[in-house]
Amino acid sequence: MTEPKAIAEATSVRLNARAADAASISPIIERLPLSRRPDEVVVAVDAAGVNPSDVKAATGLMPYAVFPRTPGRDFAGRVIDGPREWVGKSVFGTSGDLGIRRDGTHASHLVVEMEALVEKPAGISMNEAAGIGVPFVTAIEGFRRSGMPKPGEHVLVMGVNGKVGQAAVQLATWLGANVIGVVRKDEAYDGHSNAPIDIINSDTTDVAKRVLELTGGKGADIVFNTVGDPYFHDAHHALAKAGRQILIAAVHKLVTFNILEFYRGRHTYVGIDTLAFSSVESADVLRSVLHGFTGGLLRPFPVRDNSIYPLADAKAAYAAVTGSARDRIVLRP
Repeated sequence: MTEPKAIAEATSVRLNARAADAASISPIIERLPLSRRPDEVVVAVDAAGVNPSDVKAATGLMPYAVFPRTPGRDFAGRVIDGPREWVGKSVFGTSGDLGIRRDGTHASHLVVEMEALVEKPAGISMNEAAGIGVPFVTAIEGFRRSGMPKPGEHVLVMGVNGKVGQAAVQLATWLGANVIGVVRKDEAYDGHSNAPIDIINSDTTDVAKRVLELTGGKGADIVFNTVGDPYFHDAHHALAKAGRQILIAAVHKLVTFNILEFYRGRHTYVGIDTLAFSSVESADVLRSVLHGFTGGLLRPFPVRDNSIYPLADAKAAYAAVTGSARDRIVLRP
C-alpha cells in the first residue's frame, strides 16, 4: 500500500470527547498535519455548512461517531493538491462519514476522495455551495427511493420551511408536481419554488381533510415527512391509494400503526438516512441534479451575514443550529 504523502497543515475544530448535551459541547482549535493518498485531493475550505447532525454526533446520539475528530459534513472550497485536472477548481460536496466516522469539514483544509468532488456552478457562491449538501442529498434520495415525482402528481411536504422541506419543494416543482406544504403556524412558504404551492397550517386545519379537498378527494401521491411522528398520522390519512410516505426524522421513536389501512391502501413507507452515504455516494447524488443548479431551476439557500461564523466561534455556530434559527449556518476558516 502506498504511504500517505504529507501535504499541508490544517487549522481544525476538534471535539475530544462526547458532550453530555448540546450546551456542553466544547470545541477547541488545533493545527493538524494532512496527507493524502493518490486517489485523494486536498481542498482549501472556503466555507463549511453546519447541520443538526453535527451537533447530534457530538452528544452521543450517533454511537459510531469517533473521538477525537473534526466535525462537519458539508464543504465548498478550492482544490490545492491532487491530479492536475482538479487543481485550482472550485468544488463542493457532502458526506455521511465525514465529520462522523472520520475528520470532517470544519477546518481550513480537507482531505477527501477525488470522486467526492462536485464542480461548483459559477453562479453560486462558496457560502451557498457549502449549504447545499445534506438538505438536498436527503431530499433527492427520498424521492429516488420513493419514486421521483411525476408531472401532475401531488406531493405533501410536512415541515415545508425546514431546509430539507424547501429542497423537496424545489425538486418536486421542478419535476412538474403539485406541492402542498404543511406549517405549524400562520406563515407563508419561505423558499424557492418553480410553481405556486398551497400551504396548510396544521395548528388550525385538519391536514388530511384539507389535502383531500385540494386533490379532488384523491390524496397525496407522496408525503415527504421531515418531522416524523408528530405528523405521522396526518401523513398516513392524507395518502392516496398506493401513496408513499418518506420519513427522515423522529421526535419519539414509536407510533401506533394501522396495518389494515396500510395494506389496503397499498402504501409504501420509505426511511432515509444519509449518514449511511460515503462522500463518493453523496457526490453521485448531487451530480444527478447539478444541471438544475446550473440552469437556475434549483437554487441554494441564502446565507445571511449573521449566520457566518469563524472556526473560533464554532460553539456559537453549533448553538445556533440547535436553537430556533432557520437560516443556513456556515463556518468560514
